[in-house]
Amino acid sequence: MAVASTAFVDPRAEIDRDVEIGPFCVVGPEVRIGRGTRLENGVTLMGRVTLGEYNHIYPGTVIGAPPQDLSYQGEDTAVTIGDHNVIRESVTINRATTKEEGVTSIGDHCYLMACSHVAHDCRLSDRIVMANATLLGGHVHVHDDATLSGGAAVHHFTTIGSFSFVSGLSRVLHDVPPFILVEGQPTRPRCVNVVALKRNDFPADTIRALAEAYKLIYRSKVGLDHAREILRNNGYLVPAVNHLLGFVQNQHEGRHGRGRERRRAA
Repeated sequence: MAVASTAFVDPRAEIDRDVEIGPFCVVGPEVRIGRGTRLENGVTLMGRVTLGEYNHIYPGTVIGAPPQDLSYQGEDTAVTIGDHNVIRESVTINRATTKEEGVTSIGDHCYLMACSHVAHDCRLSDRIVMANATLLGGHVHVHDDATLSGGAAVHHFTTIGSFSFVSGLSRVLHDVPPFILVEGQPTRPRCVNVVALKRNDFPADTIRALAEAYKLIYRSKVGLDHAREILRNNGYLVPAVNHLLGFVQNQHEGRHGRGRERRRAA
């Protein structure tokens, strides 16, 4: 472990081997840092924070600050971050409230660019890219391999589906379906995210099936049951299409275009 002389690391913090802590960092007593993780200068870890292995945290980042929620009364909640993540300058990741599981979490191999914000109770899966100044409201869930471009603002309780793409400066008020590119004020589905699908080696037949599903749902607007029947009859009801249809069904059963709003309403 290499700790700069100007850093403050509480002796109760659990620091694994090969961790680097740069100048003027502050590491609180309930922090755990896995091996190979590197904190550049001026990083603050406060509250109950668990960092996995081989993360790289850049200057000015604050992880584990209390949630920006007026109902929070100092309850014991946490932030959990996995392995091999890159968190760039001045990112803020707030710990959770007690309204769900009490944990704000980030998976593995995510890339959070400068000045992005992950609010309380957010759940980020693996291989997510958040570009500069992307803002996630509370209780947002982001599934594997999603990409959010710069300046996107996501409404609380929104779900961002796998392999989706949110264009820059978008206002995301509704759930973003998997495999779909959205943009606008507010966002609307524009096309299948073909670039991501090809980069991730999706078969051509699957991409074609998703394109047909997109046309039926968002262009022809035939309804989910009719779309499912047409897709089945034409041999397009592959697993990815079933996943898309299930996501959209759940979205429609929620409130305000967000499937998870049912939880808040309850």
